Amino acid sequence: MEEDQKVVLFEKTPVPRAVLKLAVPTILSSLVMVLYNLADTYFVGMLGNPVENAAVTLAAPVLLAFNAINNLFGVGSSSMMSRALGRRDYETVYRSSAFGFYCALICGLLFSLITATFREPLLTLLGATPETVDATGGYMLWTVYLGAAPSILNVVMAYLVRSEGAALHASLGTMSGCLLNIVLDPIFILPWGFDMGAEGAGLATFLSNCVACMYFFVLLFIKRGHTYVCINPRKFGFRRKIVLGVCGVGIPASIQNLLNVTGMTILNNFTSGFGANAVAAMGIAQKINQVPTQVALGLSQGIMPLISYNYSSGNIKRMKSTFLFAARTALSFLVCVALFYFLGSEFLVRLFMNNEDVIAMGSRFLHGFCLGMPFLCMDFLAVGVFQAVGLGRNALVFAILRKIVLEIPALFLLNWLFPLYGLPYAQPSAELVLAIAAVVVLTKLFRSLEKENRRQAPGK
Repeated sequence: MEEDQKVVLFEKTPVPRAVLKLAVPTILSSLVMVLYNLADTYFVGMLGNPVENAAVTLAAPVLLAFNAINNLFGVGSSSMMSRALGRRDYETVYRSSAFGFYCALICGLLFSLITATFREPLLTLLGATPETVDATGGYMLWTVYLGAAPSILNVVMAYLVRSEGAALHASLGTMSGCLLNIVLDPIFILPWGFDMGAEGAGLATFLSNCVACMYFFVLLFIKRGHTYVCINPRKFGFRRKIVLGVCGVGIPASIQNLLNVTGMTILNNFTSGFGANAVAAMGIAQKINQVPTQVALGLSQGIMPLISYNYSSGNIKRMKSTFLFAARTALSFLVCVALFYFLGSEFLVRLFMNNEDVIAMGSRFLHGFCLGMPFLCMDFLAVGVFQAVGLGRNALVFAILRKIVLEIPALFLLNWLFPLYGLPYAQPSAELVLAIAAVVVLTKLFRSLEKENRRQAPGK
């Protein structure tokens, strides 16, 4: 395939413009995902029926498990594709894309089959009671038993499209499903619509994910011959180089997601011991904290194709400039957000619930969370660089350090020293240590790459 706009973007577009072109759509998509994740809970909550609310809550761990597959084949395949593009190894690009797509499809179908087969024990394991089992089962019918494959493919295909620099199309596909879900939710859930309750929320999610998948299929059909994303089954296979390359990055990314879920579960369990108001306050503080977190995450994911491409093509100077620009931008933004959150914490919590006890606790929780924001961006960017250049082991080490070594022990210690109010300070404590580690490790990595590049350059 001849040099086209993709190559121009990766090689010649000024770094600030290239970063913005790749990162802004990804960030917007991440922010829409925040709204999407809140939509089911919000509209089901309007029914005022605890049973329907419980159905969405009880099914949440199963839906979170999708992210493990998304990261395995989405992050792993997209990193492999971008690095192969930088080497002009287009056969590897095609095969990596097909491998990620079909493995995601197979895993999605297997996920549906297994969960449907073991429906009863799964519902019991999730905590469903005779009172909530029907509503939970109805919600999972559409989101899991029938919806696992489109839900997973939607995210994985966005990663594949983003890997060649088409961040806008990747985000449009994802956002189309999210926005449609927000529109359909009240129609299927509320009494003035189809009055299906939690099952209606599941149906809206299923239809929205199917539409998002259709967007990507139509996009690939229209761009056939002008895209590196390949879903031709003849390119699918288990070649050693492809499997190791994808899994070497994807498995650590998948484990990182599972560790994040574990950390959040422990935090919520500690909080629940202090009553319903504490749980509500912590939940609100976490939701508010999601916004800057998703911005930092979207930026780190957005620059990954640019980092991967220039790493493989040997343009270490452009790769380093990309990282430094992203780091300066993220750090400046998150410092400003942290200050705003710290000063306006009571106002922000009050937007969600006008309860003085909840506002007082939520404000103090938010003070703790916002202290970690400036350090969080360095952690995310470092992991993004590791994933982009194929250093999955480094990403895994950071994930283990963040949760198992630092944050989870800090939750136990801080809750013992400062019951309840010490909990939100576990994250900034972990992020501070990781930010320092990120600076040290990335400095060594860039120096090593620059030294290797000078040694290989002719005449030097």
